[in-house]
Amino acid sequence: MVSRWSAFWCLPLVAAVALTGCENPQKKKEEEAAKNTFACQMNGERLVLRFADGEARMLLPSTQRVTLYQIPTASGVRYSNGTLELRGKGTDLQLSQDGVTTVLKDCEPYAVLPPVAK
Repeated sequence: MVSRWSAFWCLPLVAAVALTGCENPQKKKEEEAAKNTFACQMNGERLVLRFADGEARMLLPSTQRVTLYQIPTASGVRYSNGTLELRGKGTDLQLSQDGVTTVLKDCEPYAVLPPVAK
């Protein structure tokens, strides 16, 4: 037979094990998205890229959102929507529009910027 004290001390352990089994699906989804998200500099302004399911979604410095679609290539990546084209390898990327190519600089995994001090 289990004494009252044994049951009392087991209760927090059981609760802790139960809580660790409960993962927050939203947090897991956000962590997965962050793995495929990069921030780069384009002409001195921040550009955010997220790669997912044959698409590259971009948040331009003007806050305009653009979706580019993957184009098969022998090596590296290539995405386009007919107006903009993103290509490169790894974090060495370039964005082309109307025959003008801009090298994206300082591409690195996305990190949320701290709030601006007022």
